[in-house]
Amino acid sequence: MNKKVLIDFLIKAKKRGYAAGNETKEPDGSYSARLEEEDFKYHDNWFGAETFGGREAVFYKNKPCWMMVFFGSGKEFAIPTLKKALLSAPNDFPARGPRELEDGSFKYKNVWQGDIEKFSGEEEIIKNGKIVYNAKYIGGLINKEYED
Repeated sequence: MNKKVLIDFLIKAKKRGYAAGNETKEPDGSYSARLEEEDFKYHDNWFGAETFGGREAVFYKNKPCWMMVFFGSGKEFAIPTLKKALLSAPNDFPARGPRELEDGSFKYKNVWQGDIEKFSGEEEIIKNGKIVYNAKYIGGLINKEYED
């Protein structure tokens, strides 16, 4: 699979998913955001609110090719800053937000290692010197044997 094509699709999916407010409640109590475009499908699924966990997956020609899992906790009032950060994801690493983002009295920080093919990281939101949101994530390409 072409890495640039995957990144371009992830950017679209992230900008049209959770951060844009496009989520649905599932029968099992979880929430999902989805996007389908040509040969790609994106599914973001998570449980919880102040403490949460979930996963994002990309399918290419109906086969899983990329995923990320995440777990964290945060105050509800930090969510608008989180969504701004997710909408500001760097074009070369659209897994989460940028390295830093200032949003009034909130500061978003994101530290990661690797690239979209294999990565891990941690993000936090700080308000008045106190961490009000924190999450860890890990992910990358899967099922590389499916590549064209």
